[in-house]
Amino acid sequence: MVTLTGSSLTLEQMKDVLYRKQKVMASSESMEAVKKSREAVERIVSESKVVYGITTGFGKFSDVLIDKNHVQDLQLNLIRSHACGVGEPFPEIVSKAMVLLRANALLKGFSGVRPVVIEKLLELVNQDIIPVIPQQGSLGASGDLAPLSHLALVLIGEGEVFYKGKQMQAFDALKQVGILPLTLEAKEGLALINGTQAMTAMGVIGYLEAEQLAHESELIAAMTIEGLNGIIDAFAEEVHTARGYKQQTDTAARIRGYLSDSLLTTQQGELRVQDAYSLRCIPQVHGASWQALDYVKEKLEIEMNAATDNPLIFDNGEKVISGGNFHGQPIAFAMDFMKIAMAELANISERRIERLVNPQLNDLPAFLSPQPGLQSGAMIMQYAAAALVSENKTLAHPASVDSIPSSANQEDHVSMGTIASRHAYQIIQNARRVVAIELICAMQAVEIRGIEKMATITRFFYDKAREQVASIKQDRVFSKDIEKAAYWLKSIEFSPFIRNIRIEKGQF
Repeated sequence: MVTLTGSSLTLEQMKDVLYRKQKVMASSESMEAVKKSREAVERIVSESKVVYGITTGFGKFSDVLIDKNHVQDLQLNLIRSHACGVGEPFPEIVSKAMVLLRANALLKGFSGVRPVVIEKLLELVNQDIIPVIPQQGSLGASGDLAPLSHLALVLIGEGEVFYKGKQMQAFDALKQVGILPLTLEAKEGLALINGTQAMTAMGVIGYLEAEQLAHESELIAAMTIEGLNGIIDAFAEEVHTARGYKQQTDTAARIRGYLSDSLLTTQQGELRVQDAYSLRCIPQVHGASWQALDYVKEKLEIEMNAATDNPLIFDNGEKVISGGNFHGQPIAFAMDFMKIAMAELANISERRIERLVNPQLNDLPAFLSPQPGLQSGAMIMQYAAAALVSENKTLAHPASVDSIPSSANQEDHVSMGTIASRHAYQIIQNARRVVAIELICAMQAVEIRGIEKMATITRFFYDKAREQVASIKQDRVFSKDIEKAAYWLKSIEFSPFIRNIRIEKGQF
């Protein structure tokens, strides 16, 4: 069971809930803070104070006062009118993350919702009732208004959900598990949609996949080094400590560890003096991507525990302040950074693929073909990788440098953070396919060199990967191999996988 406090949620706990199906609950201390915040909202309504979003309209309508007899209508109209998302829905795991993150943000006790609102959100998480939320339509400031409105619709029994493998009306799913729809009271509709949870949820899922892929790319790069009789000296510890970047040093150490007992690597001067940059500079390039990912992780874990709606309620209602915490600029920058970092991992992977298949760059059979000329082998796999990295270059253009005014220029600067997070996710999917192609080519190369000479860890990985993709003995439809390898790379848990290798081989 994961206990939410509004301030302590971690990425590891997100994995526990989203991937390992742990249940969630709210801490009693947090719920007490929520109750006090709610009491403040009820005083504001009863005293007819002028407070944005509680007794006024929204956005450009912030100067329009709303009679206290219409507060429920105000919140309902808000949710319905703002549910303008379009396009394909977010992946189910992203939408589930969105619900979890919204509940955690409300638990901070600055939003003025009733405890029952949070309880309903947690029921959705625990029952795996997942809102259908269109991906497009958020500007990433004023919060992720359109996506979160589709989430909020489910709480009032409207909209659609994914439940037990089916897409259905939210009301029907709620009825099946005995959850009664809510009638939203003052401030609650605004509190549900005024936040950055769409971009953050997409960012969390993207980061978790990116982190795993970055680890896998190093192990596959190590296999490529073996396939090309790469020079191990470039990974020597003193080279990397001389520069001083921890992530670079760590990457080099992992490569050394993977190849520690390989008979396929060489020393400088043995076959050649230096390798090409795509081999020699793996620690520098991959390490730089790790620097970016570390930055992304830090920002996500802050945002996962942030109060991002407006207005915020402090000092038991003595202060109700309209601010701009809903602005997604910090996450927009982080997502753009992640886009570039993952695009570059794919870029350098594609260059290693080229070195594996190009007969002018190695002494292997041309295109790793079993019969060069009669059979094309991996020739067009490199084309596919090149197309994917080129597509990534267009997706990597920073979304955060764009802005467009909205709400009659009241909201005149926006982050486009949700677009950045969506593009980051697309880049990660493309990058995984590129790395999958490198894996297929690297396996073929080490097979030609002699798998009995491989390092313990890379050989174990090779054996497991061969269960997914057979050796190239004859030209076939390689699209299926690429997709199967990519799916496998996505589905394994890397850290336990590596630990199991070492345990099995007696290294722990």
